[in-house]
Amino acid sequence: MNGADPRFTSLFWAVWRRNLRVYRRIWAINFLPPILEPVFYLLAFGLGFSGLVADVTWHGQAMGFTRFFAPALLAVTVMWQGYMETTYSSFVRMFYQKTYDALLATPLTLEEIIVAEIVWGATRSLIAAALMLAVIAPFGFAPSLQALLVLPIAFFGGLVFGTLGMATTSVTPSIDMFNIPFFLVITPMFLFSGTFFPIDALPSWAAPWAVAMPLYHLTELCRAACLGQLGISSLWNASVLLLVLVVFLPLSLAGMRRRLVR
Repeated sequence: MNGADPRFTSLFWAVWRRNLRVYRRIWAINFLPPILEPVFYLLAFGLGFSGLVADVTWHGQAMGFTRFFAPALLAVTVMWQGYMETTYSSFVRMFYQKTYDALLATPLTLEEIIVAEIVWGATRSLIAAALMLAVIAPFGFAPSLQALLVLPIAFFGGLVFGTLGMATTSVTPSIDMFNIPFFLVITPMFLFSGTFFPIDALPSWAAPWAVAMPLYHLTELCRAACLGQLGISSLWNASVLLLVLVVFLPLSLAGMRRRLVR
């Protein structure tokens, strides 16, 4: 009966707290990747590419390659954490652990459960971004006080990619099938969203596709925050991400309702 009730209340925090308690039991394993990953990337690209690539120009500002790339690591981490949590992790809770079945037997509604999953994915993005920011800042790659705004940006970006992930989960028949959206959507975003190089380097026909990717706008926000360049133009990037959230949140709720409510 709860599955047919569209009511939404603050009870969704109970699901969020449940996920937090599970996370705290294995916190050491969860903390290591966000701490070690930027170190490995910075060493690889800093020691390798920095001597081969000339200064990169971003919005008229010349900078070293590593300085350009380091803030993009934050955006990529936000994407991976938010999307992975609401695809593989949510699918395991739904299909294998039957956690959703147990939750739907309580006063919780389906909407409260799904929103809690998305908010939890955004929380994972926030935690990972905070850890990564603490790593890259001492290297001088986040010299501005605006870098602290990466934290709310990370949570916002986690919500965006969490809704994308949940929408994907709602139409994915088996856990093996997640390889398709990861290969066709997530990997191209990782490579061509202004993370490794400015999109100005792309052919004229490819640049609009890059601008259409949510990760491009999240990368622009993270880079602008780290370099102290957040301004009016950043509202465009935030607006695109908000549009993605507004579109895919109801799609993910409707898709999960179709999947779970028989």
